[in-house]
Amino acid sequence: MKRLRISAISYLNTAPLMWDFEHGEGGAAFEISYTLPSGCAAALADGSADIGIIPAASYTSIPGLVILPEVAIAARGPVQSILLVCKVPLENVSSVALDSSSLTSVALTRVLFKKWWGAGRRFGSAAPNLEQMLEECDAALLIGDSALKVDRTRYLAYDLAEEWVRLTKKPFVFAFWAVRQGALEECSPTLDLSAVFKQSRDHGLLGKNIARIAKEWSSRVGLGENEIKTYLTANIHYQLDPECMDGLNLFYRYAEECGVLPAAPPLQLLENSKSAFVR
Repeated sequence: MKRLRISAISYLNTAPLMWDFEHGEGGAAFEISYTLPSGCAAALADGSADIGIIPAASYTSIPGLVILPEVAIAARGPVQSILLVCKVPLENVSSVALDSSSLTSVALTRVLFKKWWGAGRRFGSAAPNLEQMLEECDAALLIGDSALKVDRTRYLAYDLAEEWVRLTKKPFVFAFWAVRQGALEECSPTLDLSAVFKQSRDHGLLGKNIARIAKEWSSRVGLGENEIKTYLTANIHYQLDPECMDGLNLFYRYAEECGVLPAAPPLQLLENSKSAFVR
């Protein structure tokens, strides 16, 4: 049996999910590469990856995907790493630079403006450089490690997960693991994918391993170890639980209504490693 190819995201918030693949025996059965969120979606779409931690938005446009259950990158309140940074009050924003590495947060930004904050704004894609983005536009969407580094005392900054939860009373799901249905047919019948990815998440969230992640990533992202521990344990919700599924379906509904995303197919969850799934 061939080794399945995993496309993962090179951000701090995925470090707990990748624990067994980087520090245990989990990586032996897989080929692993790292990219940006939009790159994970592209790799699944073109077949260069079998499994990816995909932006939630990309599920609406890539056919034949099955979701690995119970694991996600989500938020039940402020997430800290998805920010709309403004140089003028929100009601005066006329143009927004959107982080080109993002898919889901871009869609969320457009939904928030169209449904609650006021339509008619101008949007454009840009590399995640805050100063350059704000030279061209009134506001900038930043995600991931770039957002964590923003000095929020200098700007008006809106945490988009916090805004979504405030307005909908639902969690927001940014990403989840998905596998191509075709790859499942080539998967070893003894490989329980759901268990492998859940176990890696669980090991990554152990206190001693969170402490190790914080130490390893502190200099990389320019944050203190305690800040990283808080971010990974209090801001990020790593469960794809029923409430998150409700929030995900609501996001898909609003995004379709606002003309931001195409209609999402029914959420298909992997039941076991033998290509079975539940709707």
